[in-house]
Amino acid sequence: MHSLNSILPPSTNKALSTVKTIAAQARCANVRPTNSTPPPPVQSLRRGDWVKLICGASFEDVADVRNLSLVYTLAGVDCIDCAADVSVVNAVKEGINAARSISAVDRPWIMISVNDDQQDLHFRKAEFDPNECPIDCTRPCETICPADAISLDKIGTKFEGGVMTERCYGCGRCLNICPFDRISAITYVRDPIITCNLLKRDDVDALEIHTSGRGTELFKELWSSLSDSIKHVKLIAVSLPYVGDSTFEIMNEIYSIMQSSPPSYNLWQLDGRPMSGDIGKGATKETISFALKLNSTINKPNGFYQLAGGTNFHTIDCLKKEGLFRTKIGMEKQALIGGIAYGGYARKIVGKILRKIPTKNGFVRIEEHPEFLLEALNEALALLGPVKKFQDSLI
Repeated sequence: MHSLNSILPPSTNKALSTVKTIAAQARCANVRPTNSTPPPPVQSLRRGDWVKLICGASFEDVADVRNLSLVYTLAGVDCIDCAADVSVVNAVKEGINAARSISAVDRPWIMISVNDDQQDLHFRKAEFDPNECPIDCTRPCETICPADAISLDKIGTKFEGGVMTERCYGCGRCLNICPFDRISAITYVRDPIITCNLLKRDDVDALEIHTSGRGTELFKELWSSLSDSIKHVKLIAVSLPYVGDSTFEIMNEIYSIMQSSPPSYNLWQLDGRPMSGDIGKGATKETISFALKLNSTINKPNGFYQLAGGTNFHTIDCLKKEGLFRTKIGMEKQALIGGIAYGGYARKIVGKILRKIPTKNGFVRIEEHPEFLLEALNEALALLGPVKKFQDSLI
């Protein structure tokens, strides 16, 4: 069996060599204590430089998930969050293994995301019948979709195609832009039996539960159904939006519920403006606002805290402006904000490169195109650098 280097021309071999060098430099710059307790991702949370890649709770394009996982593993993320689906988890694992075959980088934790409420925006898919689309439609849904999940081809007097469900992650931007109001959203709840089976795998390290923040009954019901499997994972994350003055009271109630099967570590995802990080600077305001409210709250729920929902290249600057980046609290001098989860923006900056790679039988392995891999890795490092504080050492 030939190594990747032996089958590549000299120019691409040089690009692959550069990828290996940069990944190794990033790993060395991201200095971690040598002791293994607590695990390295938890050490990152304590310092305030944890980074999670969100592949998407509903994003199930296994080719993209694999390549995203490969790139961001090389860049040094602590965790990769994905849909609670066997094929998607396998794709994440394959991407991580491919990255570690290129460079001796640390293995990120694999997290799966589920929901307790069918109304959660992260767990829905757009749907429409292309045969019902008027032939003179300008197809604004195609243009606005950040996931390139809508494809319409004009064939004679009708359209063919529609929504590629595996790529749709439920952002909802197409719903209101359709001039003929033909697009609807289909919501769903992840099957707890499938979730339990995934949690028992030795390569799934964490679980994230999305909840509305408006009550605890649905959370309690889901927690009970998963109780026998939760012991298999290292960390439990709860993602919720800010819903007013009762938010932190609800979080404390949820924490109490979790004590029936207490996790080793727990993490709160402060979800600002869901699935909007690729829109622009303003999208990050809501999660920063959530962090400020947390900072002023006396009765903070136990656990680590992480920002999400609208996070992008501007998030760290906004945190610094508010004096919350790596700000330590408590007797243990733990960072108030443990880190950042990047979703739509992280997928966008690497996805635009994936779209440039010539396809072969419809499946792209980015490591077979080292020039593109190098470009994607540089984009990922530019995003992670301000959090990990290694960007200057890689210039």
